Amino acid sequence: MPDAPLPRPLQPHDLIWLRDAPAFAASQPLPAWVDATWLAVAPVVVRRDLPCDPTCDLTCDLTCDSSIPVGLRGRRREERHGTWIEASQCARVMSPFAIARAARWQDHPRRLALPALRTLARIAPLLDARGLPWGVTGAAGFTLASGLDVLHPGSDVDLLIDAAAPLDQADEQWLAALIDDCTEARLDIQVATPHGGFALLERLRTGGRVLLKTATGPVRCADPWQAA
Repeated sequence: MPDAPLPRPLQPHDLIWLRDAPAFAASQPLPAWVDATWLAVAPVVVRRDLPCDPTCDLTCDLTCDSSIPVGLRGRRREERHGTWIEASQCARVMSPFAIARAARWQDHPRRLALPALRTLARIAPLLDARGLPWGVTGAAGFTLASGLDVLHPGSDVDLLIDAAAPLDQADEQWLAALIDDCTEARLDIQVATPHGGFALLERLRTGGRVLLKTATGPVRCADPWQAA
């Protein structure tokens, strides 16, 4: 089901199911590993990049005429392709936070076999109790949202923390301890600020300075909550 009634603002890491996969596949050259059959069921992921229309950005709603930067993914890690789709191609959208709320790792057929899903099942109640807005991205998010299983025993657990304001030091240290405690599957936490996203582990290592991923490219900064 869609995360919210359309139209809605789009954010990086949102998953979009295409309205007309054959038309999209016929409109541009695509890698050999992706075709209309795959795109009919596999969502694309919103990525950070400038839209084709420079007057529009990712905060536009889905009625906008601009193209949206997205990434296509296949079943293998190396199968990635960046492109754009028209806003009219958005049939439904699911955010990382909606994936977390759905908690589909609880009934996934390989929930006991895969370290990533076992880890998610263990840490989800802890994250909920902490009260941080969190979502699932990466291979785990794609698998749980689409039903297309691209997970393997070495898959990471990729999480997104929504932080409109700077995280409390206590929350940062709590998340650091959670990362250290995840020994079955590597826990990769990205933090989304109003100006871009950064890796929490990098901030913990440097004491603050991070590489902030923005729509115009990566920016090295000391405060990811301040506009460059």
